[in-house]
Amino acid sequence: MLSTLFIDWQPSVEAFTMGPMNVRWYSLCWCAGLLFAYLIVQQLYKQQKIANEKFEPLFFYCFIGVLVGARLGHCIFYQPEYYLTSMKGFLEMILPFYIAENGKWVFTGYEGLASHGGTIGLALGMLLYCKKTKIKAWTVLDNVAIATPLTACMIRLGNLMNSEIIGNVTDVPWAFIFHTRESLVDGVSVPRHPAQLYEAIAYIIIFIIGLAIYLSWKKKSENGGVGTGFYFGFCLATIFTFRFFVEFLKKEQVAFEESMILDMGQLLSIPMIIVGTWCMIKAKKKA
Repeated sequence: MLSTLFIDWQPSVEAFTMGPMNVRWYSLCWCAGLLFAYLIVQQLYKQQKIANEKFEPLFFYCFIGVLVGARLGHCIFYQPEYYLTSMKGFLEMILPFYIAENGKWVFTGYEGLASHGGTIGLALGMLLYCKKTKIKAWTVLDNVAIATPLTACMIRLGNLMNSEIIGNVTDVPWAFIFHTRESLVDGVSVPRHPAQLYEAIAYIIIFIIGLAIYLSWKKKSENGGVGTGFYFGFCLATIFTFRFFVEFLKKEQVAFEESMILDMGQLLSIPMIIVGTWCMIKAKKKA
């Protein structure tokens, strides 16, 4: 395959600058994903005649849950030897700064977020929200789950703009040539699977399917099956099943994964798939 067919991928990670602050594409993708989810769930609440004053706190609980869960998930699951063994690492885990050897604090944002941790944090945040608003947990979990794959798609596009979570070396014509240190082989950038793009495409398809199911079922019942746990289960089972298999095309994110038959992402996906499948079976029996 001719190398001219490969996609030479080296965009700027920064979208624009605001004074001393550089705004990254990754941050914009995160914000866009959260905004889309906010608008979709708001519309779902209206259709299900849930009071708007009960909707407003939801974004706060979800945002904090996702951010805290994703950050802690990355630090605990992937780099515990760095973040949990020193005060410097602990501070960098909870604060968006890097502490240089000279003691200078450099703002970096949160470099390192794990989707598995974000999923756990999101679920816990929603359960706290349910306790406060007295809305049934399955109703909230289902509504948010309908929108979640779209947010996941935007986050993976942000990863693509950062040239991170790259795939294995390949010669497929749609391969991307990344230009980061992690992408080098013997000091040379080589074509790799755009694993981030594979996930983004899969997640937008999952979102469309989930939304189509809801719209179809809504013709038969007022809530369209929301509140049974089906959409929450569908979201978990489909996203993490794809995540499990796409990991075979990814480069290891951390060194200790090189000796593992299944990497950390796959091991963490298995319980998510089991929980998701159980939720769908439970919902079917209930129906």
